[in-house]
Amino acid sequence: MTPDPAFGTDPLAFAAHPPPPRRRATAREVLLVEPSGFRLSGETATDNAYMDLARSVDRTRALAQHRALAQAIHAHARLPVRVFDGDPGSPDAVFCNNVFATVPGRFIVGAMRHPERQREGRRQDLIEAFRAEGREVLRIDRVPDAVAELTGPLVVDRARGIGFHGLSERCNEVGAQAMHAAFDLERSLAFPLAAGEYHTNVVLAVLAGRAAVVHEASVGSAVCAALDALYGPHVLRIDDAEKSAFVANCIALTPDQCWMSAHAERALSPRSRAALRAAGFTPYTVEIDEIEKAGGSLRCCVGEVF
Repeated sequence: MTPDPAFGTDPLAFAAHPPPPRRRATAREVLLVEPSGFRLSGETATDNAYMDLARSVDRTRALAQHRALAQAIHAHARLPVRVFDGDPGSPDAVFCNNVFATVPGRFIVGAMRHPERQREGRRQDLIEAFRAEGREVLRIDRVPDAVAELTGPLVVDRARGIGFHGLSERCNEVGAQAMHAAFDLERSLAFPLAAGEYHTNVVLAVLAGRAAVVHEASVGSAVCAALDALYGPHVLRIDDAEKSAFVANCIALTPDQCWMSAHAERALSPRSRAALRAAGFTPYTVEIDEIEKAGGSLRCCVGEVF
């Protein structure tokens, strides 16, 4: 793969001349996949420290919470919500944003690390539904040696067309470069996540192109300096307890709504609440604690359709 000069590893150079915000900042509609085969996967637990295989899960409760999420997004964010059936053989299919993503005119299929999750990318019903809209289907899972779990390791500022790629077992540099091209990004920054972190979107969020939520120790001080340059004064640094409660696994579904799980919202400190308000965001929440047992939270459930 030919190196792209817009793809780099120097945070200060990355932040020096950012593209202006000239794209749509939030999604036009939402893609969800129901937790039909929901269980805790021994495969994905090997590199997801947020999972505990000793815990039991209630599939009926997980499904009810997921349906409440779909209803809440439709009612409050006023977005169309496209819900697909889950796959009983794919325990983590509820976290569809790792496998599927969109940019205008394109549907992207990620390159998953674990075989159980690779099965998700082979389901044709979902892919054909987006192809029928006239979208090109781009398969990163066919790029040799790529590991790229889409908007798990990649956090995108959609307004500016810039990407933050956290490298870990779930995303290597080949995969990050493939995502840079697939998402039509103008600039990308690749950096290693701290040991024990598997996805960037658990420790970093960019909200509607004008604010960021970050756990500094998980991404490093240099990346945080770049965030300050891009989004200051609206960079919310969360503490360890907030990170563990999935506060950074949030998403702006409208320019003024920051969505997170009810568990995450309860963990917000007064300082963090004030910072979100100052950035112009109101928190919207849904109780999805049953789904969170699988090591992801609300943002992980949401596929953005642009």
